[in-house]
Amino acid sequence: MPRLRLTTAGESHGAALVAVLDGVPAGLALDASFIDVYLARRQRGYGRGGRMKIETDRAEILAGLRAGATIGSPIALHVANRDHTIDSLPAVHRPRPGHADLPGMLKLGTADARDVLERASARETAARVAGGAVAARLLEELGVRVAGYVRTLGPIEAAAPPRDLDELIAARDASPFLCPDPAVTDAMTAEVDAARDAGDTVGGIVEVRAVGMPPGVGGYAQPDDRLEGRLAAALCRIQAMKGVEIGLGFEAARRRGSDVHDEILPAAGGGGVRRSRNNAGGIEGGMTTGEEVIVRVAMKPISTLRRALRSIDVVSGEPVAAAFERSDVCAVPAAGVIAECVVALVLADALLEKTGGDSMAEVRRNLDAYRAACDDLLRNVRGDG
Repeated sequence: MPRLRLTTAGESHGAALVAVLDGVPAGLALDASFIDVYLARRQRGYGRGGRMKIETDRAEILAGLRAGATIGSPIALHVANRDHTIDSLPAVHRPRPGHADLPGMLKLGTADARDVLERASARETAARVAGGAVAARLLEELGVRVAGYVRTLGPIEAAAPPRDLDELIAARDASPFLCPDPAVTDAMTAEVDAARDAGDTVGGIVEVRAVGMPPGVGGYAQPDDRLEGRLAAALCRIQAMKGVEIGLGFEAARRRGSDVHDEILPAAGGGGVRRSRNNAGGIEGGMTTGEEVIVRVAMKPISTLRRALRSIDVVSGEPVAAAFERSDVCAVPAAGVIAECVVALVLADALLEKTGGDSMAEVRRNLDAYRAACDDLLRNVRGDG
């Protein structure tokens, strides 16, 4: 069972989205304004639809806090929906290809996809971002920083991001696509405009980097312990995600081992180790290596198209055009924020699993002691000098 567990509730056009995050140690300074920064970034991005003009997401912390700090009990978060018209919305009898509509209708035994799409909607990710922001705050307190950003949009591929995380974040936040490469902004804009004019949608790939994770977090003894699997499962649970890569990813399958694996070398001056590169994306054998964790996830184009695809009316049985619900042309920038928060949740859970501790003071002591033990173990490694 995870040490840090997030549960969400709410429908796209219901009264609110709700998140309950259990397992946060006592003594973590937390303010709703920290969460609101993540929620606002999730709503950004060129190609978003009308819903983003209606909603202004803000988090309300309902439980788990006293005098601005966590108290060790579950944290309850509330994000209100302005457009809470669920009871007056029409039934949907024309399922949309690529969406949860038809499989969900068959699962529930209903001819109305409304009961399915209201919960299957990516609007739910507002709650996941709120919970993930708390995890990011916890990691920040422990010296770990996480950043998500766009790497490709449709066929447009950005250059490799800056190595310095502060520089990367500044470039990302200045971009309408939350992409740290300004040279591709015009091409990405043209791609989204062309898709909009055609009544179509655009997908892409987002990348997440985590800096500061100590080595040995995760596990190898059981399949469920392995950090690669935990990250891949969490990322593929985001709506519209279809593939995950860690480090070199699929490219590793095209190379020989000598061109893939990261050699272990003495650190400069001795007394530690370094890696020759980071093709593993900071994870080997299910555990962190101490290098940056790097993971990518592929988002398919959004399923709701203005130029509707073919479908059927499940009531009449007639061939029809699929239903159209208000939608984005491109939500890849938002996916970068969601993926960042999901990765933060997984890493925070794994780090708390390693350190234990019911309070942040205890977690810090345990983490400091573990880092010191790692240093002691490698103290006799001799460098070239």
